[in-house]
Amino acid sequence: MSGAPIITLTPAPTLDRTYFVHNLIEGGVNRADAVAEELAGKGINVTRGLYLSGVEAPGVVPIGNSDPGVFARTGEMQQFIPHWVDGTLRVSTTIVEKDGPTTKVNEAPRPLSDSDWKEVVALTISKVKENKSKWLVVAGALPVDKGTNKFVDLEPLFLAMKDLGVRVALDSSGEPLKLYATKGLPSVVKPNAHELAETIGRDLYTVGDVIDAARELCGFGIECVLASLGPDGMVAVTKDRAWKAKTPPVKVINTVGAGDATLAGFLTAVVTNPVDGDDEFGVGFNVPAGVQNAVQYGAVAVTQPTSGLENLDNMPIAEVTENPDRDAALEETAYAVPAK
Repeated sequence: MSGAPIITLTPAPTLDRTYFVHNLIEGGVNRADAVAEELAGKGINVTRGLYLSGVEAPGVVPIGNSDPGVFARTGEMQQFIPHWVDGTLRVSTTIVEKDGPTTKVNEAPRPLSDSDWKEVVALTISKVKENKSKWLVVAGALPVDKGTNKFVDLEPLFLAMKDLGVRVALDSSGEPLKLYATKGLPSVVKPNAHELAETIGRDLYTVGDVIDAARELCGFGIECVLASLGPDGMVAVTKDRAWKAKTPPVKVINTVGAGDATLAGFLTAVVTNPVDGDDEFGVGFNVPAGVQNAVQYGAVAVTQPTSGLENLDNMPIAEVTENPDRDAALEETAYAVPAK
């Protein structure tokens, strides 16, 4: 795996079980038409999407040592670098209803000991160095430290990447997103509109509101904010410029993992379309190509039944607009405090 341009880290992977049902009866007994099981987590899904694109992106995965057969059972071996930690692997359950909504129940991440987490960080740094990687993706929920009951600390990892000249793309939410984004430690963050509203602390009603909120994060040192807008597409915002990308509507089967596919699409375009010495985008990577590819990958992902991209077939076109209409209303208002 020498020379991989990207390394991913999934701090809290999960065993994802998906049940496909014809018609879900709430409070009743349901029979599954089919069941799929896969190793999952946001960073894992990003790695899969990148490999489908022909981009090597080995994934560091801390796995509970009580489930040593999980890689063989799910057919996941070559793309991932396991680090065995004390404990079990959490399980996430997805119910996909035919012609209906998708329901997902996620177990909380398993706590990690301080020593286990430090070993995960050390392994990640060593793999970045070994591969001379240019990007590190940290994606998904964070476990808490067994001793302190606080989230594990990403800052030493971010600072190590800064020393190596490696960009970090962070895809998380809640307290970790706010903490590290406002410290300006990642190069790229990928919140959805609701996560962005929560981070900034105000409701977002228009595309202009999203751009302004994203630019506040750029003010802390973030190079690019990728804000997912659901049916409205995605905006990519730097300190000086903004682009909006959108595909035509597609038939949605399963939305789980779509955000991970968009990040894989973004990074695929970024590493395969390097900028020249003039760097016309001001951040060292091709933002419009990235956001265009991102929404295309996301559109493909929602037409597939599992949480990770299975293929890149039927890729739709995507329109990219620089300086989009700021007054355009979001199809779904993003509230800083989720509505009850």
